[in-house]
Amino acid sequence: MFDVLIIGGGAAGMSCALVLGSANDKAFAKDKRIGIITHQKTSHLQNALFNNVLGLKSGTTGASILEGGKRQLADLYPHVNQIDKEKVLEVSNSTDCFEIRTNKNSYHSRIVLIAVGYTNLMTIKGLEHYIEPHPRAAVEKDRIWIKNTDHLVEDNLYVAGTLAGWRSQFAIASGSGAHVATDILTLWNGGKHTKVHDKVEV
Repeated sequence: MFDVLIIGGGAAGMSCALVLGSANDKAFAKDKRIGIITHQKTSHLQNALFNNVLGLKSGTTGASILEGGKRQLADLYPHVNQIDKEKVLEVSNSTDCFEIRTNKNSYHSRIVLIAVGYTNLMTIKGLEHYIEPHPRAAVEKDRIWIKNTDHLVEDNLYVAGTLAGWRSQFAIASGSGAHVATDILTLWNGGKHTKVHDKVEV
């Protein structure tokens, strides 16, 4: 049983995992089981080139961020379980948790974050009734979103990134994932607004 399982290893999903992982020294988060299904083959980052992102050296590729993000997560926060080479087929709501079925396994989690791409090829069963045309994409591109309010689809089911209705911009997707992470940390912290910062020791 996971406390939170993130579906998608792109900008939003990996950002969420990093922020959640960084809270491991907090009493309310230290025993939480966090997982991320890092399926990245359809991520728009695969072909991206970044020259306009604060903090990234010009010429940075999305492919390098995808691979570097997995290493960063493993090196800094190894307690976050990375599940590689599995594709999610279905998300269903049971009594007190969600069941997540992949092409290889089945998992259970109290909280689920959907952070995959916003193309109409997204075919995770159980989410169909939340899907609508994307509100911030050109109609001819036939993009979709999962209808939500401030990233929350229903109790304990979140969506982040372009699939949450945001524009396809790296910094926006990353921020969306971090936003959801702080919402989850706030939930774990009994509703007290929570964020995690590291500081340079003086």
